[in-house]
Amino acid sequence: MKINIELLKEFEKTIDTIHPETGKIPIKILGFGEMSLVFEIIGDPEHLAYKRIPIFDNEKQVRRHVWAYNEYCRILEKQIGLILPEHQVIWFLDNKGKIQFYSVQAKIDPESVGNKIIHQVSDDEVEILVLLVLREFKKVWTLNKQKEDIEIGLDGQISNFVLIDYDAKNPFVNENSRLLYLDTSTPFLRKNSVEAMEAELFLNSTPSFLRFLIKAFFIQDVLDRYYDLRLVIIDLLANFFKEQLPKIIPRLIKRVNKFLKEEASEFELDPITFIEVQKYYKSDKLIWVIFQNARRIDRYIKTKLLKKTYDFYLPEKIKR
Repeated sequence: MKINIELLKEFEKTIDTIHPETGKIPIKILGFGEMSLVFEIIGDPEHLAYKRIPIFDNEKQVRRHVWAYNEYCRILEKQIGLILPEHQVIWFLDNKGKIQFYSVQAKIDPESVGNKIIHQVSDDEVEILVLLVLREFKKVWTLNKQKEDIEIGLDGQISNFVLIDYDAKNPFVNENSRLLYLDTSTPFLRKNSVEAMEAELFLNSTPSFLRFLIKAFFIQDVLDRYYDLRLVIIDLLANFFKEQLPKIIPRLIKRVNKFLKEEASEFELDPITFIEVQKYYKSDKLIWVIFQNARRIDRYIKTKLLKKTYDFYLPEKIKR
């Protein structure tokens, strides 16, 4: 993987976080995270996906995050057996002396991502895809059960999984299909109960007037849910509301509960109900809407009133 750092530095010089595609370096937006923009550079012969994460204040913070990222990916691949795309993280100082951090991956076919596939295949195949994802979860939590000093978390949304060798012109999923896991930029790794990453850094992406409240009441709960297998599964199921496929959720819940009983009984998890999936989704949706509206207010204050730069990209209104 050859990353053109000079090209990224040039991209940062003309950056516009409100209209990111209008800069000197032509890009195509591939997606948005809660605090990041994922894009490709048009004409890049390496075909890479860049995830920009501008949350670091000093080199100590970024070096810790690079270590946590590399260790997280190593454990996922070497100890757990998940398949990851070719990946790397880089950072540099821009022309203003600010740290710019990028998580970079080999670009994958967007049609092979889980949230695209579920709209292209039959309900039977969607159920198989969810089963394949559950089996990837089991690999992670089996390690957690075996290791006392290591705990791994996962963002298990369907959009974080890619079907290897998927052909959008002849779409199908079967139990022999293999998955690739995408979302490694946030290293959910605890060693001896201590977060490998500096989790409070993610407060840098939140509106300044909400940081104390989020730190006091939300950040630990948000982190903990990525380490809780049952909540990760509920989040996976709730994602089908966002994807406008609510009718399939009861069927998927039955398949999940069968999996928990027959293939993952060692975790002793209670069956999941439709009511709690629905409740989880409504709560998550409300928090997301409030948070994004607050970020837009924060951006307006910084850019229009204070005439400062706003470092984060905000997605347009997302249908939920």
